[in-house]
Amino acid sequence: MARVIGLISGTSVDGIDAALVDVVGSQTDLKVQLVAGETFPYPANLRSQILSVCSGSALSMAELAQLDDAIAQEFATAALTIQAEYDNKAELIGSHGQTVYHRPAGKAQKDSAGGLMGYSLQIGRGALIAELTGITTVSNFRSADIAAGGQGAPLVSIVDACLLAEPNRSLCIQNLGGIGNVTYLPARGKGGNNDESEIFSLGDGISGWDTGPANSLLDLAVQHFSGGTKTIDEGGAWAASGTPCQALVEEWLASEFFRQAPPKSTGRELFGVDYFDRCLVEAQGYNLSPADVLATLTELTVASIVHSYQTFLPAMPDRVLLCGGGSHNLYLKRRLQSQLHPVQVLTTSEAGLNVDFKEAIAFAVLAAWRVRGIPGNLPQVTGARAPVLLGEINSCWHSWA
Repeated sequence: MARVIGLISGTSVDGIDAALVDVVGSQTDLKVQLVAGETFPYPANLRSQILSVCSGSALSMAELAQLDDAIAQEFATAALTIQAEYDNKAELIGSHGQTVYHRPAGKAQKDSAGGLMGYSLQIGRGALIAELTGITTVSNFRSADIAAGGQGAPLVSIVDACLLAEPNRSLCIQNLGGIGNVTYLPARGKGGNNDESEIFSLGDGISGWDTGPANSLLDLAVQHFSGGTKTIDEGGAWAASGTPCQALVEEWLASEFFRQAPPKSTGRELFGVDYFDRCLVEAQGYNLSPADVLATLTELTVASIVHSYQTFLPAMPDRVLLCGGGSHNLYLKRRLQSQLHPVQVLTTSEAGLNVDFKEAIAFAVLAAWRVRGIPGNLPQVTGARAPVLLGEINSCWHSWA
């Protein structure tokens, strides 16, 4: 058993999700126990700067270095705080960092193999986290998959497969962060011969991709219409008081990203401030209230997920398990259940995996696999040419065993 801390701040930039996790087994026999989980909000000025950079604001190399250090310090503080009251301390940290730029494969220059390489930048450098905490830290998880021709995302599908696959029921694990992503798990047994490569041979039929915006546009709308006094629509109550404009939803759903076949990934570079501003302009012709706009943007998230399932899955799942911040949006969940009926929509918590810290748990697991030399990507999900080791190991004064 290893005690590992998983750290991640997602596209919504709400704060750092920290999970203190006991990891047992490898892949086919993987078990995790969440010892503690907590979200540590960024200081307001730091969050504002991160969101500005994610929206394309220019900054100097000196400013980038300062931001990188500031985020690493916040991540290190989160790691130390989450385990402060426990005598059994973590041996390892898996830090995803904060994504500030994501350019999917297919949007860039050709690599040596003739493919179209992507690029993704997560800051909050692992070497500084290791130094500040005294704990070996695995970071920069996406780069090896991207170098192998992949998207570098989504990376949690393999952990979903190990922890949530069921023998008699197909599942979609739908994350609702700033950006939505799905893992499709066909009905199959999880047991086997404990061969470390088995998850890849059994991986046939597993798929995953980014479905589009989840909370990113909703949060921008709430901030806009509240004059900055609110950052989220608690429970989806504001959106629930409005009426969605189906004509706008259909117009927005015609965007190229939604038609693009997996593997695919996206971020605020596409579904960010510029996209939201265009949505506002296009909504003016329909005389929509703020509540109507929120309801329409919620319906876009719902429609993009449903369209994605119907278009790219071999069959509709038996059950959908939601996770991420959007799983608390009761209006969004209700609309998904309505549009996916008779498919049952639940949460990963109801399947034994905490909705708020599932992603942080996943990076704790990926860190444990990295130091054991176990590949952490699923090529059929990311588009990489082969399974690769994910993450760079940043050692400190003592080594992890």
